Amino acid sequence: MAENGTLECITEHERILQEIESTDTACVGPTLRSIYDDQPNAHKRFMEKLDARIRNHDREIEKMCNFHHQGFVDAITELLKVRADAEKLMGQVTDTNRRLQDAGREVTTQTEEVIRCRIQQRNMTTTVEKLQLCIPVLEMYSKLKEQLESKRYYAALKTMEQLEKVYIPRVSQYRFCQIMAENLPRLREEIKEISMSDLKDFLESIRKHSDKVGETAMRQAQQHRTFHSAVAKQASMGHYTKPVYSLNGRTHTHNGLMMDDDMGEEEEADEEILTAHDLVDFSPVYRCLHIYTVLGDRETFENYYRKQRKKQARLVLQPQANMHETVEGYRRYFNQIVGFFVVEDHILHATRGLVTRAFTDELWNMALSKIIAVLRTHSSYCNDPDLVLELKNLIVIFADTLQDYGFLVNRLFDLLFEVRDQYNETLLKKWALVFREIFELDNYSPIPVETEEEYKVVVSRFPFHDAEVEKQDFPKKLPMSQSVPQIYTQVKEFIYASLKFSESLHRSSTEIDDMLRKSTNLLLTRTLSGCLQNLIKKPHIGLTELVQIIINTTHLEQACRYLEEFITNITNVSPETVHTTRLYGLSTFKDARHAAEGEIYTKLNQKIDEFIQLADYEWGMAESEGRASGYLMDLINFLRSTFQVFTHLPNNNNDHASMSGKVAQTACMSACKHLSTSLMQMLLDTDLKQISMGAIQQFNLDVIQCELFASSEPVPGFQGDTLQLAFIDLRQLLDLFMVWDWSTYLADYGQPTSKYLRVNPATALALLEKVYRGMKDTSKKNNIFSQFRKNDRDKQKLIETVVRQLRSLVNGMSS
Repeated sequence: MAENGTLECITEHERILQEIESTDTACVGPTLRSIYDDQPNAHKRFMEKLDARIRNHDREIEKMCNFHHQGFVDAITELLKVRADAEKLMGQVTDTNRRLQDAGREVTTQTEEVIRCRIQQRNMTTTVEKLQLCIPVLEMYSKLKEQLESKRYYAALKTMEQLEKVYIPRVSQYRFCQIMAENLPRLREEIKEISMSDLKDFLESIRKHSDKVGETAMRQAQQHRTFHSAVAKQASMGHYTKPVYSLNGRTHTHNGLMMDDDMGEEEEADEEILTAHDLVDFSPVYRCLHIYTVLGDRETFENYYRKQRKKQARLVLQPQANMHETVEGYRRYFNQIVGFFVVEDHILHATRGLVTRAFTDELWNMALSKIIAVLRTHSSYCNDPDLVLELKNLIVIFADTLQDYGFLVNRLFDLLFEVRDQYNETLLKKWALVFREIFELDNYSPIPVETEEEYKVVVSRFPFHDAEVEKQDFPKKLPMSQSVPQIYTQVKEFIYASLKFSESLHRSSTEIDDMLRKSTNLLLTRTLSGCLQNLIKKPHIGLTELVQIIINTTHLEQACRYLEEFITNITNVSPETVHTTRLYGLSTFKDARHAAEGEIYTKLNQKIDEFIQLADYEWGMAESEGRASGYLMDLINFLRSTFQVFTHLPNNNNDHASMSGKVAQTACMSACKHLSTSLMQMLLDTDLKQISMGAIQQFNLDVIQCELFASSEPVPGFQGDTLQLAFIDLRQLLDLFMVWDWSTYLADYGQPTSKYLRVNPATALALLEKVYRGMKDTSKKNNIFSQFRKNDRDKQKLIETVVRQLRSLVNGMSS
């Protein structure tokens, strides 16, 4: 086993030595490490093996040196022999070279002279050739300078391009050419700056000329529209001409007829037609565009131009603060905007790509939003309908002008509907003043007509038809007052004024008819109705005036159908059309009439209250005066004269007779009820503590006069004693005290057949307590109440018993 281990160890050491001999020095580390990883004492045995291998190699080296030593000695001997021959040869070569140098020195001198002449000849030829190449370059550069001095910048750029691409490359090696080449970019920048300066001057100039350009374009558009109106009116005559309408150099041809005078005017207009190109010099734009295109910087120029025009557009769209005060302010505003977009349209068609349709549309959309906002704001400040109408005409011409250039203007026509509302508002305010003035100047009395001519004048202004009035002889009176035909005429004038706004709006007859009817409805239901309501509420309007107002509103209500016919004749739209708006005048005048009637009732009651305040009863009187109070007789006389006024209410037909009777009956019944209530409140006034029987008797006389008035039929139409029932509460209460029929009252209380059915226990108790206190006070003053108690204790007990029973009834009702 020991021998086998030793043998394996020797074999391993041989392998390691072979690896060390054949492996790179950097990789020996792992191999040497393996020696220490093996058996103990392996390192010592390996060292012994390594020393043996070294000794073996030393012996082989020594054998190799011994074998080659003799050859080395022989080679050194031969080399020493050759050195002597080499020194001899070196001497011979040196001598030969010296002799050769001496012989070729003269030849060398002549050869150098010949070479120098040949070089001079070649240089001269080259110089001539180069000069021939440089002369065109210098000539072109001189030409460039001349072009720059004469401001022919586009030609100068072409010359620069030739210099750079053709001439300078041929002689680019020369310094002066390099200087030229270095100067060309600077010259280009100078040209760009000069052309840009010209463009800025152009932009400033176009900003000043936009007003004139826009004015010319809008005037031509207006002439165009006027011409088309003439053509439309005379198309049926069959004669046609072909006028030329020019805007911005573009021609529009139309067929139509012109009258002789219009033809002459049109010819003059044709001679004076100016285009944007005639008013503005566009050459700086073209020149600058070409220059930047040649310089390859067209995009920069386009962006700059568009940016500047956007800024100018914003400036143009800024209105003056007082623009809304005059039509000239609006006109200048529109002229500037039209001029701006006419110029842009010309640039769009005269250049390729400097501005695009998308860019102009973007500008227009931005401008349109601003224009609409400005017009909304400024038109809201305007209170003059004439100015609003002129503004509408300007907007129409403005829209038509820009529409001819391909811009979308639908939103402007939509804006006109808002302006129309503003126009209607200003009209309504104006007509409100007109109506107020008419009402203030009216005398509220029937119109006197002396002759048939005067009658025809009134009828021509107002559709009045009454067979009975027509049969009457002159002089006669028409039932309505002077304000009725004036109001009717002003309503028609309002319709005409409203119609003016609808012209040239490119709307159908049905739409115009609808607009007229709606605006007329606003006039009737808001303006006229408001004026009537204010008139009725005025304190100086008396009962006579209120009666006349009722008559007037009745006739105005009847005239509404004539107003509808009037609108139909204007618009030629049948009233049977499905969507036709109806006039609301009927309800307007009915409401006014009801308000007048209510005011009549109110004023009557107020007048009654004034008379009641004059009452001065002596509540402690022993006996009545034997006649009615003076204030009450005056009140009854006033009521009689007042109700006679109602005979003037319209009664020319059954409807009017029914209406007049109803108003009179309602007024009379209201007055009687109010008088009865006021008298009752007078008796039951809490400040009144005691009442004598004499005062009760006097009060009874006054109530009798009221009943006599009610039974005298102050207003016809009441059935039976309907009017007298207004005083039934008072009558039963007074009868109860005058007859002193308390047993019957208490026995029949609550029975439908009770004689004193309308007497409330609380009312009877309150008045009885006042009478009782009055009797006690009177007896104390006359010192006879004690005698009364002695002689008539039963009556005192009766009063106390009645009071207790009445209180019991009152308490029973409250529980």
